[in-house]
Amino acid sequence: MQADHAGRTMNIAQEHTTSYYAATANEVTNYPRLRGEQTADVCVIGAGFTGISTALTLVERGYDVCVLEAKRISWGASGRNGGQMISGVSGANQLLKKHGESAADQLWEMRWAGHDIIRERVQQYEIECDLKSGFLDVAIKGRHLRDLEADEKILAEKNFHYEHRMLSREETREMTGTDAYIGALLNMGNGHLHPLNLCVGEARAAASRGAKLFEHSAATGIEHGKKVRVTTAEGAVTADFAVIAGNAYQALEPSLKSRFFPVRSYIIATEPLSAEQLQTINPQDLAICDPNFVLEYFRLSADKRLLFGGRCNYFDEDPATIESQLRPRMSKVYPELRDIGVDYAWGGTIAVPMNRVPQIGRIAPNVYYGQAYSGHGVNVSHLSGQVVADAVGGTMERVSMFASRLGAKIPGV
Repeated sequence: MQADHAGRTMNIAQEHTTSYYAATANEVTNYPRLRGEQTADVCVIGAGFTGISTALTLVERGYDVCVLEAKRISWGASGRNGGQMISGVSGANQLLKKHGESAADQLWEMRWAGHDIIRERVQQYEIECDLKSGFLDVAIKGRHLRDLEADEKILAEKNFHYEHRMLSREETREMTGTDAYIGALLNMGNGHLHPLNLCVGEARAAASRGAKLFEHSAATGIEHGKKVRVTTAEGAVTADFAVIAGNAYQALEPSLKSRFFPVRSYIIATEPLSAEQLQTINPQDLAICDPNFVLEYFRLSADKRLLFGGRCNYFDEDPATIESQLRPRMSKVYPELRDIGVDYAWGGTIAVPMNRVPQIGRIAPNVYYGQAYSGHGVNVSHLSGQVVADAVGGTMERVSMFASRLGAKIPGV
């Protein structure tokens, strides 16, 4: 066992960051290393949400799948993020411009597809990941309110089947417990969850249906051809198809790495709030996100800690620095928490393309990829897994839609 900066113990075998999620994981994954030769219909490279969602979709459809993970299941952003299950496909307006109004209904369905996949899997596979419905998009300025009102109008026009409504300043104060916002859009179709437990649960489901998962098995090379051969330090997988799902953490294909900015985001987790504090601070247990360019997002954990995230940059920082940067921001929203203890602090890397459109496509006839979700990864990674699985099966419509708006290469990245 080892201690994080707050003195709490963590299991070394989990090999994640000193995050709240790693400390409260349902299980420690222990899949074998790849040693020797394997064959499969599909080799998936990366075991975060994109890779695991793709693998689970494929094995549900009868494919033989191998998954290679360089570290542990959900080691990257999938196991470190804010746990906010928020709808939307970033860059959707660009896709609409490219494909016209005929694509509007399909884009609307894709906006929520990841949510549907997650909810169905949590129920079907009995995944314990603290899934809760409810999200507040809060406003700081008048223009933010106008944007939210336009969003709410669209929800109404689409006959959205979850509760949604605009909140006044007073209603927002009652739901958040802060005077920091002038209004909000309540959307019960969005929500929040424990992302590491979700991904580990989906991996367990994939394995139960026959997927072969390998940890500590970083892909070191990929040989293209009629069959794809993916090598590791101690073995190789020969497959009909390969899926590259390493996102911001993959270095196997430089042509994909140069298509996005790797951006760091950080989170702190306080000590559990008191019963008195919980009467006013987010009493309805909602996920909350502000509209700033460098946004802040927060929610309560299942054991009633405040998880507060934000502050993006391009560099790694240690937990003490993360706390010193985020505590003042949290205290601005909740002054009464100025002196509360912070038990965990961590960061992770997300991929942000220049045009903000998720990058889902292929680099060879039988090599697909999904990456760069601009902070909407909990939702869009699950959509991506379905889109890529469709393409493996020969249905190219949705993957072609995304591939048509692949962002430009970024010099120096």
